[in-house]
Amino acid sequence: MEKIFPFINWLRTYSKQEFLGDLSAGITVGVMLIPQGMAYAMLAGMPPIYGLYAATIPLIIYAIFGTSRQLAVGPVALVSLLIASGVGAFAVVGSESFIGQAILLSLMVGVIQLILGLLKLGFLVNYLSHPVVTGFTSAAAIIIGVSQLKHLLGLDIPRGKVHVTLSRIFEQWGNINSTTLILGTSAIVLIIVLKRIHKRIPTPLVVVLLGMWVVQFFDLQNLGVNIVQEVPSGLPKFAMPDVSLDMIQQLLPMAVIISMIGFMESIAVSRALQNRHKNYEVVPNQELKALGLANIGGAFFQAFPVMGGFARSAVNDQAGAKTGVSAVISALLVMLTLLFLTSYFYFLPKAVLAAIILVAIYGLIDFKEAKHLWYTDKKDFVLFMITVLATIFWGVEQGILSGILASIAVLLYNLSYPHIAELGVVPNTMHYRNVNRFKNLEVDDELLIVRLDAQLFFANTVFFQKKLKEMAKKKSSLKAIVLNAEGINGMDSSAAHMLCDMVENYRQNGVQFYLANVKGPIRDRLKRADLVNFIGKEYFYLSVNEAVDKIKGRTCSSSEALIFQSNV
Repeated sequence: MEKIFPFINWLRTYSKQEFLGDLSAGITVGVMLIPQGMAYAMLAGMPPIYGLYAATIPLIIYAIFGTSRQLAVGPVALVSLLIASGVGAFAVVGSESFIGQAILLSLMVGVIQLILGLLKLGFLVNYLSHPVVTGFTSAAAIIIGVSQLKHLLGLDIPRGKVHVTLSRIFEQWGNINSTTLILGTSAIVLIIVLKRIHKRIPTPLVVVLLGMWVVQFFDLQNLGVNIVQEVPSGLPKFAMPDVSLDMIQQLLPMAVIISMIGFMESIAVSRALQNRHKNYEVVPNQELKALGLANIGGAFFQAFPVMGGFARSAVNDQAGAKTGVSAVISALLVMLTLLFLTSYFYFLPKAVLAAIILVAIYGLIDFKEAKHLWYTDKKDFVLFMITVLATIFWGVEQGILSGILASIAVLLYNLSYPHIAELGVVPNTMHYRNVNRFKNLEVDDELLIVRLDAQLFFANTVFFQKKLKEMAKKKSSLKAIVLNAEGINGMDSSAAHMLCDMVENYRQNGVQFYLANVKGPIRDRLKRADLVNFIGKEYFYLSVNEAVDKIKGRTCSSSEALIFQSNV
């Protein structure tokens, strides 16, 4: 039962002191969630009320099934952008059809995450490389930021690509509403200042309250400041999402992307928080199930997809959260707002919501990581930039797909062109090292010692043969080759055939072929291919040094029995 319902673990020993911490954290995060949820709903292209719906039922469900005790689940900017991009391709933003598809997307995301969790396939998220995720997140932050400029400037600009939106802003530069601009930039400055004063100050709520008061007191709506106006009251009603096969097919690619990105970000935050608390363990596959159930449950209560948010989770932890009770308290606070306070948001200026979004997403643009990759790994930097540029200029789905395909291309390149080193002996030792990395190594012109640092399979056999041939040509009186196989972790049938032909060819040319440090699974493969008998057991050695001693006619003990006594 504890594996299915992790909350039982902390409920048994739940104390008054823990409740006080959860109460403080729950109220703090709940206060953050109200304006953030409305802002992220607006970013997703939905009425603000749906952001509050997404901050209720999903939080309670995650608290029951999640293993992280501090993760704050709810609407986030990145998912909101993905919703606007994915659903916006098939429905008019803000329309009933758009809202219905966004809710269906939550159901699809939840089902995908739940299936992945039940099948213990959480490892699939590892195929989203760090440079791709960072590049995508940075590009998404830029897209989000540009999309909010129209609210900050008081301009009426339809959604579009970054460069199109910027060009339209410049075209309408003379139509900027100065009152809206002052209000929005003042909100940004205030958020930044309040955050520096104290991180636990509910800055989004403060600027929302001040913004509403300023608009109402000075009648700024009559000066062209766009306001939220009517926000429906009442709790989200239970309703079946509108499901159709056509919509499922259309939304499936985006559902998969949100499922993977949502889980990856959530598990990263969960693990970071767990490092500060040693009294529980985050279980990745259970986290998948919890997020999946949270999204499925949310879909039946008019919520769009949710995930763990880094900023809110950090605030939750700093505010004293001990268990999932803090999430339940946050959800209850949002519910109270839905029941009794929505009418007060009539004068909420959209420029303030845009300010909240802009400050929140600024930290997602990872300039430091780009600089780090440039100096440490040019390939990863290229992956980063491909993802960034493709996402900004091509599209959200296309951007992350381009990054994944580029990652696969780099992986295939590395597998097809592995590292191969010629080895020389360190003077007065039995140690062999790369001749291109160490000075003063002893190298014999009659002997070529080679180490391959990769599995040997169909994609790199031609490259391996070519490199070995190039190295052999440099030896004017070559008599023997020793393959140090300690770096070879796998071998397929194509590689076995190649090895057979290569050994035969070198022997026909008077060059003997030896193998050293061959691992058990590789020996098993060679046995099944009958290569052990073909090459000869006497050509296998436990170490390079033993093989060299044999070649040089120096005394060495036979290790044949030891090498082939086990299949391990």
